[in-house]
Amino acid sequence: MAMFDEGPVGDAAAPEKLARLSAEIASATATREALKSLRTALEHANADRFAEACTAAEEALIHDPSLVLGWHLLGIGRDKLNQRGPALDAYERALSLSPADPDIAHDLGRLAFKMDMLPQAEVLFRHCLSFKHGAADPSNNLGALLRRQMRFDEAIEVLRVALTAEPESAMLWLTLGTIVGDKGDIDQAEIFYSEALRLEPDYAKAHYNLANILFTKRRHEDALSHCRRAIELSDVPQDSSMMRFALSTMLLARSELTEGWAYYDARLEPTYAEPIHFVASRPHWTPGADIAGRHLMLFGEQGLGDEILFANLLVDVLAELGPEGRLTVAVTDRLLPFFQRSYPNVTFGPHATLKGDGRAFRGAQFIKDWDDIDFWAPLGAMLKTHRAALSQFPNRPAGYMKPDPTRVQYWREALSALPGVKVGVLWTSLVIDSSRHLYFAPFDDWRAVLQTPGVTFVNLQYGDQSQAIAHAREAFGVEIHQPAGIDLRNDLDDVAALSAALDLVVGFSNASFNIAAAVGTPAWLIAVETAWTRLGTDHYPWYSQVRTYSPEHPGDWAPVMAAISADLSRIAEGGTRAAAAG
Repeated sequence: MAMFDEGPVGDAAAPEKLARLSAEIASATATREALKSLRTALEHANADRFAEACTAAEEALIHDPSLVLGWHLLGIGRDKLNQRGPALDAYERALSLSPADPDIAHDLGRLAFKMDMLPQAEVLFRHCLSFKHGAADPSNNLGALLRRQMRFDEAIEVLRVALTAEPESAMLWLTLGTIVGDKGDIDQAEIFYSEALRLEPDYAKAHYNLANILFTKRRHEDALSHCRRAIELSDVPQDSSMMRFALSTMLLARSELTEGWAYYDARLEPTYAEPIHFVASRPHWTPGADIAGRHLMLFGEQGLGDEILFANLLVDVLAELGPEGRLTVAVTDRLLPFFQRSYPNVTFGPHATLKGDGRAFRGAQFIKDWDDIDFWAPLGAMLKTHRAALSQFPNRPAGYMKPDPTRVQYWREALSALPGVKVGVLWTSLVIDSSRHLYFAPFDDWRAVLQTPGVTFVNLQYGDQSQAIAHAREAFGVEIHQPAGIDLRNDLDDVAALSAALDLVVGFSNASFNIAAAVGTPAWLIAVETAWTRLGTDHYPWYSQVRTYSPEHPGDWAPVMAAISADLSRIAEGGTRAAAAG
């Protein structure tokens, strides 16, 4: 789960900031007209009338374009109006005129951080700190920025200096805790979050972060208590949505499915990170609605892997609709052949997503007559009724999706020349950041697995993996077979066929793993114990043929890889898919 740091912090129009600007205006040397406009701009800023503040600041600059205060106030006004590009220009003009002003550097750095201009922001924060050594806000922001870049040791040093100067800053303890937690030191993270709460008992983000740490340490009741308290205390809608979603994953990871799915709705809230607004003009399906004999439309949601994972319930939905009912489903275009073959009685089409006004809008243009549809819902919404208990997950070791049999045969013949058991391997994700890296073993930790005798490993990892494959060859003495003529990222129907031709797939969960598991290929999933999709079990309810492996402690991958290698050695002796399935 994503953890909060406090960055970038600071308010360009904070009262103390505007008070300093007022004092500077009082002693400034400029024309009467320029000073009058500056005072007017400041009055508007103090009253949160930032559009008027910008107008007055621009008038001051007409009288004197070299007025640092005019450019700074103009930057503040535009910043508060979320006019990021123009605000950046104004701040840059102010800093060029007064390069020794740490407040301007910090305002500009904070804006650059928000705009993901991280190298520029780092320079600006360090410039600010050269005048205000150890100051809390710029130190915190620099630490948070370095965390984003996974430069953990540098971030810790920046915060150490700041905490020496301001040891009572709960904000600094929170960000420090997040960084050491990202490094895998959850015991130290717990200490730092607890210190933040000692200093500020109603600190919502500290309660939330501590909840995540405690859940990882299997102290579930304490974790849930802190997460619920964080939700109560949070006054930032975006944070509250994230906290509710996190609570859902904790509940689901404890097999508390009814409440877990209820909180899982947080993913649909407008204030959730990157929310999706579904464009549909018919009544929204709600639990309890009678859909027998009706026409139901479902939107695939979130990532490719989730669309396949949630397809676990399509058979149940079709049964509820009955022989007179109809089902239409919008999925990612690359999945269309795969889904259509698997469910020939369902109408499938592509969804399209456009971004605007800070939200993503997902529509289904292939539907020409919305009036023909009785209800619509996101695909995951049906989990509330069709997967409300573990007993509702069916035992389907052969999977629930169908690969192209012609292509399966093609891949079986293509792989037949390779020696031993054919094992597909997946070792990473295209999205690895400071919060997610602990969920994936470093490639070097795969040595024990990849050197297992009697096994030929087949690459299923999409993206450019040439460096990893070359490293396996040079450092491990292992050749990971690269199947010819397939785009593992885009040819998903063929990925399904290739997976079905393998004896086993081993790796972390991503779209390709879900495809392999959905077609019934024996699969071994590497996942932390608290992964919500495990639903508090020692297996993987979505795919009954999947075996799971988990580290005992965060980031401790060696025992996991040793166990997988040992089990692979045993199945290599059998040399068949039956052996792989156990």
